[in-house]
Amino acid sequence: MDKEIVFRTEDLTKVYDTGEVKVYALAGVDLDLFAGELTVLLGPSGSGKSTLLNILGGLDHATSGKVWFHDRELTQLRDRGLTQFRRDHVGFVFQFYNLVPSLTARENVQLVTDVARDPMRPEEALERVGLAHRIDHFPAELSGGEQQRVAIARAVAKRPEILLCDEPTGALDSATGTQVLEVLRGVNDELGTSTVVITHNAEIRKMAHRVLYFQDGKLSRVETNEHRLSPAEIVW
Repeated sequence: MDKEIVFRTEDLTKVYDTGEVKVYALAGVDLDLFAGELTVLLGPSGSGKSTLLNILGGLDHATSGKVWFHDRELTQLRDRGLTQFRRDHVGFVFQFYNLVPSLTARENVQLVTDVARDPMRPEEALERVGLAHRIDHFPAELSGGEQQRVAIARAVAKRPEILLCDEPTGALDSATGTQVLEVLRGVNDELGTSTVVITHNAEIRKMAHRVLYFQDGKLSRVETNEHRLSPAEIVW
């Protein structure tokens, strides 16, 4: 049975024109991402990973080429259509947690649940990431790993079809990073959320269904894991 394609790109290009030189952040990327899959994007800084993630998530526009989300061509949408796409289908997790300091964990998650179509309760989302006992704490009262788990709870509370994560463990130590990866793995396994993780840590690739390697704005190699490791088995 063929896998369901959730994202497809065709000759995707992103060019930054500085006036004197054109910089190709993406230089013709063709790829498929599959429903329910946990995919890791690996490559050096400047290889195009974050640019690709931002275009898939509707945060940026391609210079040329096409992106489809199922049968919907995202590259034809204007800003309003992309905003609706992000609201209805995509959750984001970044390296830095982007929590509102003056709001509790519950209130930070509620920022999303108040506008989502079919959200979880904030309490349910925070319980899913192991923070039921910290729902009324402010970000300054939480550790880095706890803040990142609040950010994940905020992302998954609207039940997104897609979860896009840019260096979610980049600011964390290995033990805390493992906790965060366990949460991401659980979201993928239990909710079936298609998950894409950008990382510089090559060991994290071992928990993915597939690994996409990027170099100089191009997809250079695809690797499939037949025997995935749990985050606890990864050597940092």
